[in-house]
Amino acid sequence: MNDQAPREPTLLILTAIAEVPRHGHAIAQEVEKISQSRTRMRTGTLYGALERLLEQGLVVVHAQEAVDGRMRRSYALAPRGREMLATEAARIARTAREATRRLRIGGRAVTA
Repeated sequence: MNDQAPREPTLLILTAIAEVPRHGHAIAQEVEKISQSRTRMRTGTLYGALERLLEQGLVVVHAQEAVDGRMRRSYALAPRGREMLATEAARIARTAREATRRLRIGGRAVTA
């Protein structure tokens, strides 16, 4: 794992499969839901990202089945992906707490 923070699409994909394994279309739907429709993953982008995450050892193929003559894979977090997601979630939470603290010091409490 490198020291660079993962990009938002990577975090969204990892988050989408953190609870249960999902196939590509379900991952895309979950990413849209998690991001409150700010991120919509196109098919090519999603599967390119999943291949990269497989190569990096962050996700694994959970199951493969033939559906209407096509192979359908479901993906799950690999232990390394779970570790990365937990580390990044903690980092984001610390940053959010510090931003909120500084806003309060600046004179106005801001709520999301």
